[in-house]
Order: sequence, then C-alpha cells, then structure tokens
Amino acid sequence: MSEPTPEKTRRMRPIPTFIFASRWLQLPLYLGLIAAQGVYVFHFWIELVHLLEAAFGNQTALQALITSIGYKETFTTTALNETIIMLVVLALIDVVMISNLLIMVIVGGYETFVSRMDLEGHPDQPEWLSHVNASVLKVKLATAIIGISSIHLLKTFINAANYDEKVLIAQTAIHITFLLSAMAIAYTDRLMSRTQNETH
Repeated sequence: MSEPTPEKTRRMRPIPTFIFASRWLQLPLYLGLIAAQGVYVFHFWIELVHLLEAAFGNQTALQALITSIGYKETFTTTALNETIIMLVVLALIDVVMISNLLIMVIVGGYETFVSRMDLEGHPDQPEWLSHVNASVLKVKLATAIIGISSIHLLKTFINAANYDEKVLIAQTAIHITFLLSAMAIAYTDRLMSRTQNETH
C-alpha cells in the first residue's frame, strides 16, 4: 500500500505574497533596538566604573556620579554616602530592566510578527518564548514597564529634595496609570482567552 503523498503547499497569489513579505520591513527596527541595547550596555559599564572608582576615592568619578543621578548637594560631598550608592544602584537596575524589556520586544516581536526563530529544543530558549503570542507579549511588556516605573519612582522619592512637589505627584499619578493600564490589559486578555475557550 503506497503512502499518501504530502499535500503541496498552495502557492500564494502575487499581491498576498507581497503583502506578507512586507513584514520584513520590521527587521531594521529590531536591528535598531539591538543597537540601542548596545548603548545601554555601554552606559551601564560607564556608571559601574565610576561607582568603583568613587569607592576608592576618585573625586572626578564621584562628581560624575552626582551629576548623572541629579543628586542635590546641601554640602560638598567628598566621599560616597549611602544615598548616592543607592541612587546609582537603582540607576543600574533601571538599565538592566530596560535592557530586559528590549530583549522581550526584540526576540518576542521578531518571533511573533516577522519569522520563526526555530529555538525549540535549544538549551538557552527563554521559558516565556515557548508560549509567546501578541497577547502574552503585551501583558509581559506592561508588567516590565510597571517595574521600570517603580524604580524611577523610588529614585525620585529617595532624591525628593531635587524635585518639585508637582513632579512627585505627577510621577506617582503616571505610575498608578501604568498599573491600572496593565491590570486592564491582563483582564481583557483573560476575557478574550475565556471567550476563545468557550467557542472551541
């Protein structure tokens, strides 16, 4: 008994083929995000080197840190203190979290909207990538943005003397807006998933 021949892939018409191929226009955008990731890595190491140099008493590095974090000096600072270290570390964490967000957008977006990466079985495949789709990616991005906003808000409160009261209120309101938006996105995604399950 002969085995059934596999069904040939139906050839697409020219216009649908052209429209479908237009997804590759997104490729330069993802390459640009990779370049932005490189800038963040460079910035991270500059700040880290300044922190290490300031820990050993380098005044130039200390002043560079004070300027970069916007720390208000009520008196001349000649050595690292707990507040400066905390603000610098929060800034480094902020860079890491934004970098994680970039990775999610680059890898997840490319996999979802451009082309499969064929990472199944790869030992370094991210756990979240195995079930990623537009809805999952949207929720994860919203969660990451909330984390970044939390770090920014904490930095602002620690260095509150440098900010006007209106700025503090505005940042808090923006953070709450991000939080409510993420909850709305997650709730909408849950409703859509439930509707699809009931349909099937």
